[in-house]
Amino acid sequence: MISRPMIAAILASTAAVASAAAGPLQVTSSIMVEARSAAPDGTTRVTLVKPSRVTPGDKVIFVLAYRNSGAQPLANVVLDNPLPRQIAYRSANPGSPAPDVSVDGKTYGSLATLRVRSPDGSTRAASPNDVTSVRWRLASPLAAGSQGQFAFQAVLK
Repeated sequence: MISRPMIAAILASTAAVASAAAGPLQVTSSIMVEARSAAPDGTTRVTLVKPSRVTPGDKVIFVLAYRNSGAQPLANVVLDNPLPRQIAYRSANPGSPAPDVSVDGKTYGSLATLRVRSPDGSTRAASPNDVTSVRWRLASPLAAGSQGQFAFQAVLK
């Protein structure tokens, strides 16, 4: 079981690094879990809430929110979220574009294109458990005052 202080420590170790680390680009990272509740129409409503505790095997959602607080557009924005050892990447969260991922912190791409080298020198296809970092590049400049977010699903090891 991981308590709220431990979640805060994991979150601190996954602070997003942006291409414009100092300046008008504000980036926050949150660890959330899904909470299900009955809606008045009889459907199930899913919301993201801060967890009070998580245990190995629990799904967590990492949310990376960004905002341009400056007066000028920001170009070439890259948001990078390294994963701590306790977290295993699974997929982009529904509604969020798929990130580029890395298994070595240097080479990024879609998971299907990455390979992992074994100690004997052979390689194999990378799996979600091999992911060490996720990264998004904004396709166009981020207008002044604009904001958005990306999210991905992971599992606590």
